[in-house]
Amino acid sequence: MEKIKGIQEETKVVLEKVQKKMKKYADRKRTKVDEYKVGDLVILSTKDLKYQMVERQTEKLTERFVGPYRIKKIVLSNIVELELSSTVKIHLVVNVSRIWKYIGQVEGATSSSSNQGRGRIGGRENTK
Repeated sequence: MEKIKGIQEETKVVLEKVQKKMKKYADRKRTKVDEYKVGDLVILSTKDLKYQMVERQTEKLTERFVGPYRIKKIVLSNIVELELSSTVKIHLVVNVSRIWKYIGQVEGATSSSSNQGRGRIGGRENTK
């Protein structure tokens, strides 16, 4: 009986060590999620909204983001409910990976064709 308890304790120690090591490597790939509050303005990615954006003939000319929309409710730390317009035909609850903080256009800046598709959106660099 003592031998079994000794093996169990040894196994427990080894498992804890392996769990810590696995967590360390898993956390390397994770990034910090932006903190959102009720009332924040966000823009919604159109990456997975191809069928909902039917008024565009070509995918190439479709906007990358639509909005801004206001956050209505925080469901979980990674899920928010948005106040969407009636023209957007998707579920109101979305994952934070599909939204970006909206930062209005800088005063005095004009959008030019050479600068389109680049810039800062929500603190993350957009290079596409």
